[in-house]
Amino acid sequence: METLHFCHLILLFFQLLAFFNPILGDNSSDSYWLLRIKSKFIDPFGVLNNWSQETSICTWNGVSCTVNKNRVLSLYLSDSGFSGTISPEFSKLHFLEKIDLSLNYLTGPIPSDIGKLQNLKELQLFSNSLGGTIPPEIGFLNKLQVLRIGKNLLSGELIPSIGNLTELTILGLSYCQFNGSIPKEIGKLNKLQLLDLQQNNLVGILPEEIGGLIKLEIFAALNNRIEGKIPRSINRLQSLQILNLANNSLSGSIPVELSHLSSLKYLNLEGNKLGGQIPSELNKLFKLETLDLSSNNLSGAISLLNTQLKNLEVLALSDNLLTGRIPENLCIRNSNLLQLFLDQNDISGDFPVELLNCSSLQQLDLSGNKISGIIPPDIDKLESLTDLLLNNNSFRGNLPPEIGNLSNLESFIIFDNMITGVIPQEVGKLKLLTTLYLYDNQMSGSVPIELTNCTRLEEIDFFGNHFSGSIPPTIGKLKNLVVLQLRQNELIGPIPSSLGSCKKLQRLVLADNKLSGSVPPTFGFLSDLFLITLYNNSLSGPLPDSLFHLKNLSIVNLSHNRLSGSFFPLTGSNSLTVLDLTNNSFSNDIPSRLAMSKNLKRLRLAHNSLTGSIPSEYKQLNELQFLDLSFNNLSGELKTELSSLKKLGHLLLSNNQFSGTIPIWLGTLQELGELDLSFNNFTGTVPKELGKCSRLIKLSLSSNSLSGLIPPELGNLSLLNVLNLQKNNLSGSIPPTFQQCKKLYELRLSQNSLTGPIPPEIGTLTELQIQE
Repeated sequence: METLHFCHLILLFFQLLAFFNPILGDNSSDSYWLLRIKSKFIDPFGVLNNWSQETSICTWNGVSCTVNKNRVLSLYLSDSGFSGTISPEFSKLHFLEKIDLSLNYLTGPIPSDIGKLQNLKELQLFSNSLGGTIPPEIGFLNKLQVLRIGKNLLSGELIPSIGNLTELTILGLSYCQFNGSIPKEIGKLNKLQLLDLQQNNLVGILPEEIGGLIKLEIFAALNNRIEGKIPRSINRLQSLQILNLANNSLSGSIPVELSHLSSLKYLNLEGNKLGGQIPSELNKLFKLETLDLSSNNLSGAISLLNTQLKNLEVLALSDNLLTGRIPENLCIRNSNLLQLFLDQNDISGDFPVELLNCSSLQQLDLSGNKISGIIPPDIDKLESLTDLLLNNNSFRGNLPPEIGNLSNLESFIIFDNMITGVIPQEVGKLKLLTTLYLYDNQMSGSVPIELTNCTRLEEIDFFGNHFSGSIPPTIGKLKNLVVLQLRQNELIGPIPSSLGSCKKLQRLVLADNKLSGSVPPTFGFLSDLFLITLYNNSLSGPLPDSLFHLKNLSIVNLSHNRLSGSFFPLTGSNSLTVLDLTNNSFSNDIPSRLAMSKNLKRLRLAHNSLTGSIPSEYKQLNELQFLDLSFNNLSGELKTELSSLKKLGHLLLSNNQFSGTIPIWLGTLQELGELDLSFNNFTGTVPKELGKCSRLIKLSLSSNSLSGLIPPELGNLSLLNVLNLQKNNLSGSIPPTFQQCKKLYELRLSQNSLTGPIPPEIGTLTELQIQE
């Protein structure tokens, strides 16, 4: 009886033990290990809140169990917002087949203990911030079918033991920092369908063993530093559909063996060092949809284009050394061609009218060649065209009016040709047009008012033509305009006030024309304006106060006009880097508020009627490199505060009424290359400290009232080209140290009170041409 009672007690003990086992955290329980794993994660969104001993692990978020519901089979915790590290205790989940922790913020290494998961079939850790190297123990996972660990901070070499993973179908190692070469052992992965090695630092050659990947469908190794030839064994990859080796250092010729890849749809060898001719055997790739061989050293004629590639949609041969004409029969069989890029080659001949048979063509780039002749009038046969780039060629003749029938055209770029005639008014029918570049041609006539019907226009560039007449008053209809470049034409009349309605305008360039009138007050509405250049016109009158509201202005050049009054309205922006108002009639004091533009690099205010002194606040302009205030009515002394302008390379203050002594702090400006203080009222001596300005090329102190000796320290200026000290009261002799100024070209010392002979050492200055 006692024995039976004891047996009941033993049975009860084990039942209680089984009941309390999860709560006590028994190491043999998957729930225990999952909770340990959970402790390594930071879970800001509470994805793992239901991971609790109070519920079955098979109900926990992201957990899938075996059929008998007692062991963990897979963990799907992708895109959960986790940070923290991957626990080595994953290795305790012995039945685990799938782990997906992708698209999180995990850090630290991949634990080597993962190599103990003998049943693991999928390991997906991509898009985290994992570091370190690939643990060699991963090579023990002989059931692994999917390994995706790209888009991390992983580094080191690719482990040879990866060749042991013979069940792999997907291997993703992209966007990391792997270096070294591709191990030849990778050729053992004869079930692999996807190999993604792009965007690493891989070097060395493509191993011949890569031909062992007989099931491979996608191979991407772009953006590495792989060199050598494309191995001929690549012809064994009969299942390959996508091959992308762009932006490496591959050399040699394109192997004809590529033509054996009968399943290939996408071939990209862009950005390598491949040479020789394009093998005509590529015509056998009947399924090919994209062929990109651009940015190589390929030569010869484009015979490939006599092609039977009926499925070809994209053909890119840009930036090579191809010659000859565009084949006439290019589009006889290629009715599906959508994109044709032949730019930056040495192609010649006329525009082939047969090209107009490419009725599906959307993008055509023939720029940067030697193509001549006219643009054919029936260009409108390319009715699907969105981008037409013909720039940098030798096209001549007029733009055909039929171009207005290309109703899908978004970009028309034909700069740097010999196009003549007018802009056809039919261009106004291009309702989708966003970019129109006609610059550097020989076009004339007026800018047609119909152009302003192209209300999606974002960029207009007509620089360097012979356009005349006025800017269309309806230009304000172009509400999307970002760039308006009309420089170097023969435009007349006022700047239309409606331009103020182009509120997205960032760059306005109307320089080198014959525009007149005033700057429109409506410019104050152009709040995005970054650059405005109106120089070399006949604009007059004061600047409108509304310009003060242009807070994004960075580059302003209104030089060589007849503008007057104060330029204070231009000081509203604290982002100014360049301000050039040379040769106008601006008056009043220089505004001190300009000192708020802490990044100002160039300030040119010469040839105006400015008065007062240089504001002491300009000491804040620590980035200033060029200061030209010459030919004004400025006065006062050069203030010590300006000594903080340590980046100043050009200081031009001539033809003013500055007085006092030339400050010795000028010698601390180590970047100073040009100093012109001539035609002022400076007194005292030439400071010897100027000899410390080791980069000085031009020094002009003429026409002042300087006295004393010429400091011999000026001989230290070994880069000096011009030294002008004439028309002062200098005395003493010419320092023989000038012989050290080996680059001196112009030396002017006349009209002083110098005595003694000219030092014979001056005769050794072989560059000296002008001497007074």
